[in-house]
Amino acid sequence: MTTMPHDMLLNSVEFEAAHVCFQQDYPAFEVEAVEDLRAREFSRLDELGHAYLDYTGGGLYADSQLNAHMDMLRRGVFGNPHSSNPTSMAITELVEHAHAYVLDYFNGSPDEYVVIFTQNASGALKLVGESYPFRPGGHYLLTFDNHNSVNGIREFARAKGATVTYAPVLPPELRIDADRLMGLLDAAQPDHHNLFSYPAQSNFSGVQHDLDWIAFAQDKGWDVLLDAAAFAPTNCLDLQRWQPDFVSLSFYKIFGYPTGVGCLIARRAALGKLRRPWFAGGTITIASVQGDGYYLEDGEAGFEDGTIDYLNLPAVEIGLKNIARVGIDTIHERVMCLTDWLIKNLMTLYHSNGAPLIHLYGPANVEQRGGTVTINFYDPDGTLFDYRRVEAEANDVNISLRTGCFCNPGAGEKAHGLTEAELADCFRREERMTFEEFITVMSGKVKDAVGAVRVSVGIATNFADVYRFVSFARSFLDRKA
Repeated sequence: MTTMPHDMLLNSVEFEAAHVCFQQDYPAFEVEAVEDLRAREFSRLDELGHAYLDYTGGGLYADSQLNAHMDMLRRGVFGNPHSSNPTSMAITELVEHAHAYVLDYFNGSPDEYVVIFTQNASGALKLVGESYPFRPGGHYLLTFDNHNSVNGIREFARAKGATVTYAPVLPPELRIDADRLMGLLDAAQPDHHNLFSYPAQSNFSGVQHDLDWIAFAQDKGWDVLLDAAAFAPTNCLDLQRWQPDFVSLSFYKIFGYPTGVGCLIARRAALGKLRRPWFAGGTITIASVQGDGYYLEDGEAGFEDGTIDYLNLPAVEIGLKNIARVGIDTIHERVMCLTDWLIKNLMTLYHSNGAPLIHLYGPANVEQRGGTVTINFYDPDGTLFDYRRVEAEANDVNISLRTGCFCNPGAGEKAHGLTEAELADCFRREERMTFEEFITVMSGKVKDAVGAVRVSVGIATNFADVYRFVSFARSFLDRKA
């Protein structure tokens, strides 16, 4: 394979012509504003020649975020917040401000919602799963399209005797079968606890699922857990408009830094239903060895285990304020412009014999979808290019993308046409199966792939990034897999 170096590619006549057409077709993109933001806050991308296309995997931090956080640390003395000494009180004030600002950013009322800081979205989901009052007669309903950390809650539900049901997705767009979902939501038992979980945006296909399902499900007797990890980086989640009982988030997906901090936003009424299976330092008012008892703190304090990541929590407010300065609606508009151009141009790639190069999983337009585009490459004979090979070649030209199953087995299984019967044998084995073994077994059962290539755009993506990827994709035309 031969590809033009990125500096030559972006100075080519073809690039300039394509850029002019892009500006004409997408005037809302605001090219000059994006380039200014990139030069001011993300200059390292161009200095190092990176085309970063893995925003669904993790966001990028702005230079100003680092500067603001480092200045705070340099100018202050901060101690463990579990005290009332001056250094503890100083950081406690900043942490409390971070709690409040998260709610303010998502337009949540402090009278109705609390923010519980966790390690990540998975930690937030585990808090709900381990504490939700599942029991026989109760129900856990979730969609095929879910991150594994949402799928994992089913183990808590089953262990406590609750029913677990999946609502299917429909290929090729991989949207939830809305009619089937409505029927499943009617199955709530009014005298038991029922939890419905789904993602606001798929981390596999980019599909954005209907947020109006929240109120509909609640009216049917369900508590609603919304996974907003893939949605929040480029979309407005307004907790006055949509009022889920629980929301899981990872902040690094929104603004890159710090990693290791997420949160659960919980309605106070729903939080009161949770029963934690243990207690830890920081979560109790008092515990006794000889008295063999304990009392949990009220609100978020009863769920933030141990000493919180107190030096990094002020950086959450810094990061969200940076997003607010750029404007989440502005980011959304730019992402949609780039995504639309990317999909349209990928779908025009055909081999000389007329066979398509690209197979797209999910919607081929930007209606109710985000900036996540998942594809596979096929040669002129319809033979799959191994996604690991695609990633290796992308690495060679400094394009960062993601490949595999993206921790979303349900959407992937439906996208690739895997059936329950084909998958069942893999989970009857006593010994542990590795992912490589799974690929080998499944590749002998289906024509399609077991895994895919995912590219995703975000706050700092410019036209040059998506143009580079399409040029990279063209390098597979008329090649044998």
